[in-house]
Amino acid sequence: MPTAYVLINCDLGSEEEILQEIRKLPGVSEVSGVYGVYDIIVKISADTMDKLRETITWHVRRIDKVRSTLTMIVIEGQAGKDKKNQPNMF
Repeated sequence: MPTAYVLINCDLGSEEEILQEIRKLPGVSEVSGVYGVYDIIVKISADTMDKLRETITWHVRRIDKVRSTLTMIVIEGQAGKDKKNQPNMF
């Protein structure tokens, strides 16, 4: 299953609003605010790479007050032997 981590930079003070919007999106399994250059990190999965791309491009990036994103696609063969027993990344 295609999975991506998306780092989000947003307008100052809009983090909680954006977190709430992202939690509503299909395929979002984890979302957290973070310190550093980016403000939010999201783990998103979809049935196909096209659906993953669509969610990121047409839903995440279109949320009001999202300034920029950086998307990292997970290499499926390097995700671990048993994905069900893996701890959450964040």
